Amino acid sequence: MEKDVKTSLKHRIHEIIYEADTPAGKFFDILLLILILFSVALVMLESIGSIRTTYAVLLGQLEWGITILFTLEYSARLLVVKKPWKYVTSFFGVIDLLSLIPKYISFFFVGSSSLVALRALRLLRVFRILKLSRYIGESNFLMASLWASRAKIGVFLFAVVILCIIFGTIMYLIEGEASGFSSIPKGIYWCIVTLTTVGYGDIAPVTPLGRFIASIIMIMGYGIIAVPTGIVTSEMTQQQKNPDTNTQACPSCMTDTHLDNATFCHKCGNTLNE
Repeated sequence: MEKDVKTSLKHRIHEIIYEADTPAGKFFDILLLILILFSVALVMLESIGSIRTTYAVLLGQLEWGITILFTLEYSARLLVVKKPWKYVTSFFGVIDLLSLIPKYISFFFVGSSSLVALRALRLLRVFRILKLSRYIGESNFLMASLWASRAKIGVFLFAVVILCIIFGTIMYLIEGEASGFSSIPKGIYWCIVTLTTVGYGDIAPVTPLGRFIASIIMIMGYGIIAVPTGIVTSEMTQQQKNPDTNTQACPSCMTDTHLDNATFCHKCGNTLNE
């Protein structure tokens, strides 16, 4: 009887923490969203010298409170899954750990010589912003579309790199050191800056032929920017045609995006609701 109660409680906690389709799960996610945004705001405020000096104690207390709450959340996530290590090594598991360790590491840094290193480590708290993607339902849809587009985008980027190498070399031959194109890598750098329509202006062609080629590269830049957008949009349209899924996470393998009313995990086959 006690075992059944414990199992039921564990399942209930798992449902609240890992699923956003229930009222309790939505409420939990909203609280975490607020907490994450507040913690990131604290990191930003702490980087302002005057605020850090005036409110150092208060900022420290608030940060410790948030760290403890995130530690409890992290511990709960480990307790309600069958394979904790699976969660620890997952993307979100690593992000959660990175958002916790800076404050605890501060115990081991003593003395003024370590303050610089400590400050750098504490900046890792900004990783908490990445926790947001877990609680925004459409982020999974966007990530799935990007992942499905990875091969096409990879080929596209490879083609862009080849173009930059070719045009960068041509500009080096045409313009030369007198115009600032002192090497092929510098020519490639200029081509990347021009093709992406950034245009720092630190290097610019001066010969008529060089300017003509530069004009072609600038026009190409607008077309190149549109290509990845089209690829991802196409995949997003394809994703929308797929059957409706929910945020239910498997207690065994942590896989989510199961079909509505699914009984078994589509990856490991274990029962979703035990």
